[in-house]
Amino acid sequence: MKTRIEKLYTYMERENMDALLITHPKNVYYLTGFLTDPHERFMSLVLIKGAEPFLFVPLLDSDKAQAVSSVTKIYSHDDSENAYEVLQRLLPSSISRIGLEKNHLTANSYEAVARAAQAQEIVDLEELLRHLRMRKSADEIVTIKKAIWVMEESLRLTLPKITLGLTEMDIVAELEFQMKKLGAQATSFSTIVLAGKRAGLPHGDPGQRKIKAGEMLLIDAGVFVDGYASDLTRTFAIGELSDELKDIYDTVLQANLRAIEAVRPHASIASVDLAAREVIANKGYGQYFINRVGHGIGLEIHEYPSVHSKAQGELVEGMVFTIEPGIYNPNLAGVRIEDDVLVTQDGVEVLTTFPKELLTLEV
Repeated sequence: MKTRIEKLYTYMERENMDALLITHPKNVYYLTGFLTDPHERFMSLVLIKGAEPFLFVPLLDSDKAQAVSSVTKIYSHDDSENAYEVLQRLLPSSISRIGLEKNHLTANSYEAVARAAQAQEIVDLEELLRHLRMRKSADEIVTIKKAIWVMEESLRLTLPKITLGLTEMDIVAELEFQMKKLGAQATSFSTIVLAGKRAGLPHGDPGQRKIKAGEMLLIDAGVFVDGYASDLTRTFAIGELSDELKDIYDTVLQANLRAIEAVRPHASIASVDLAAREVIANKGYGQYFINRVGHGIGLEIHEYPSVHSKAQGELVEGMVFTIEPGIYNPNLAGVRIEDDVLVTQDGVEVLTTFPKELLTLEV
């Protein structure tokens, strides 16, 4: 944590910044080890040139911050106070340049912080923080692997309980029950379980539809463990499938494998998407592959890089992202196969281990 904050001070010196306010809870956690959701209340890690950093938190979170934060200087505000007026008293009276997370602050909070700081110039910190978090440390990778294990084990325990007549929401309930038993803090996004034609909706909402023989069952789910996310999708056969559905599954599997093969340091980000897209297009399903092939994961379920066909930039060692090609025909079915991968020094490590060959659930 100390090294990460030192990098921010180095940035301040290099860019002639007087202060930085880090307000996104995940970035505060990344820099201090203190994780909370302040809801509508204002919270910030405050770095002032030449001074010790401090946390400015709601009074409700003060004790927790004192217990876990690597930053030991902590100020708080209670619900009866105007947090921005309190913040103004804690900031220097003369600030020339200040850095804020423009993408995180609401318009109202941005204006309130700007008034409190009375800075002559406001600089956006998004690129700086994205660069800091882009490469996962060895400890971060260990934690992501824990989140993946919880997700995969939850799925393993849920599959034998799936029988004909269960609804999509029944399966969601069982899966999330297993997640919690195994130590998940929360789901990393709303769990997706879709059957039959509904699996052709890439981000459909699970409902009361009962699963039937002869159709696909798509399960896309993830968890947070110690603040870090996992993301896994597998698609299963409910009984015997038609040759067409089997061909769709095999096509998506080959696209998944081809994209993984494209991952290596210095390869373009776009090349990973294009590798999967070529496989699906060559089989005649190109119009049904409507999503990017992947996205970064870590402290958030969606973070840099966004892996799509027009993405700029290249892969670097330490990046962790998903590879999730899919074919979605809302009049027939949908198949998605998703893995979490790590860019290594000389290639790629697939962090997810759940089998990808077509599994038929005997229901």
